Amino acid sequence: MASLDTASVSVRNVVCHGGCAHRGPEECAASTFLVFPYRGVYVRHVGREQVVADANHVVFFNAEEAYRIAHPVDGSDASLSLQLPPALLDELAPAVLLKGQANPGFRKQYRRIDTDAQALVASIRSGLERKTMEPLEAEGLLLDLVVRSLGPRSSHATHATEGQQRLANRVKLLLSSDLSRRWSLAGVGAEIGASPVYLTQVFQKVEGIPLYRYQLRLRLARALDRLAGADLDLSALAADLGFSSHSHFTAAFRQAYGQTPADFRRGTNGR
Repeated sequence: MASLDTASVSVRNVVCHGGCAHRGPEECAASTFLVFPYRGVYVRHVGREQVVADANHVVFFNAEEAYRIAHPVDGSDASLSLQLPPALLDELAPAVLLKGQANPGFRKQYRRIDTDAQALVASIRSGLERKTMEPLEAEGLLLDLVVRSLGPRSSHATHATEGQQRLANRVKLLLSSDLSRRWSLAGVGAEIGASPVYLTQVFQKVEGIPLYRYQLRLRLARALDRLAGADLDLSALAADLGFSSHSHFTAAFRQAYGQTPADFRRGTNGR
């Protein structure tokens, strides 16, 4: 299992085998964590607010902040959970993101990350699991991941209403429930109960990217996870993830991560 514990950073791989679709018992983190989901999906409830935790986001678990977890989509989920000393987190995070308190905590529950951050999560996890990454390298990459995830290029301000946020959350759960399905806007709209035009406008407003690109990033993040494992047929993987062909998968992967799936697999499996 991927893990690292130094004076600068503590990280571990957290795997949950799923559970009840409804909210679980109340929990509370002792420290502030940055959690990077890379497989599956779950919903985190903090008071009236709910966050869909998937591979397109970093989720913030603030110290001494009560929350509940629900698993409305069948299947397990896995995340890389990162903890920094309060002084280091305060130094790295833009002040606008943090609450003004002694133990730093985040004002919002989550932040969208980019494809470079997704690739960093996969590379770090693979290196730690295979014990091919020195602590100094891992620390450097983890701090780079924090800076990239909290920087201005990785997210955007949203002024969506609570109702619009909830609609977008329902779309995220629908997409995550079956990554291989080739949805149409009409199909998503029928499931959600919204017109295609309203659906696309609201999702763009909440997430800052089109719905189709959001789904593509979920698929590519799942590919990163699968490629870091045992050897597998890339054409079968492309089909499993809903790509029309091996070439379509390869082109999308190269555009997102700057290398082909085969090159990425050789790099992670042959370090």
